[in-house]
Amino acid sequence: MEAAAENNIKVIVLDRPNPNGHYVDGPILDTAFRSFVGMHPIPIVHGITIGEYAKMINGENWISTSCELIVIEMENYTHNTNYDLPIKPSPNLPNARAINLYPSLCLFEGTNISVGRGTDYPFQQFGSPYLKSNYSFTPKSVEGSKYPKHENIVCYGTDLRFQDNYLMDINLNWIIEAYKQSSEKEEFFNNFFDKLAGSDKLKKQIIAGKKFKEIKASWEEGLKEFKKVRRKYLIY
Repeated sequence: MEAAAENNIKVIVLDRPNPNGHYVDGPILDTAFRSFVGMHPIPIVHGITIGEYAKMINGENWISTSCELIVIEMENYTHNTNYDLPIKPSPNLPNARAINLYPSLCLFEGTNISVGRGTDYPFQQFGSPYLKSNYSFTPKSVEGSKYPKHENIVCYGTDLRFQDNYLMDINLNWIIEAYKQSSEKEEFFNNFFDKLAGSDKLKKQIIAGKKFKEIKASWEEGLKEFKKVRRKYLIY
């Protein structure tokens, strides 16, 4: 959109469903932590389609010059439509359950916990050599995950394959409990975590022992303001 605006080129977005478009949740990105993981002051789960997001970027002046934008709208879609993607968007998001669990489990990518990359069930389980559990898996080098975290090492953790696959919020209990149980707390977080969370606040809250409800409550004001902005750009 920036490049198109700079060169006076029209942008056409062929809109598509968002399989996690039925709810809004998570901390709002602090622009001091802007990166290619997150560029704008929106929550982890923004509940908008890519067409609505494009309208928001233009309307909120998140690029230096707005572009000429045309969104080709979908028919027969609402934000409450339970939509299964016909083609997996990533080798590590093979089904609806993984896609719906992704907003909760993606935070583990900024830790020493494996989310099952290098197994048959990525983003449907999590674990590490530093946890204790009766459930285990061993990541292997496979297509789509050449060098998975903890490759060829047994990881102990939690199986989420039977979790409901149309979640309505981000579940922080998994990462809070994993941190509490980890025998390597000093090595638990890596430099990527703050980019995923959109600030350093969530990491500090987990380390301080804040409870799930307390952390979620700290998001409420930001989410309330975002929803006001979001409402202006909703198509469906």
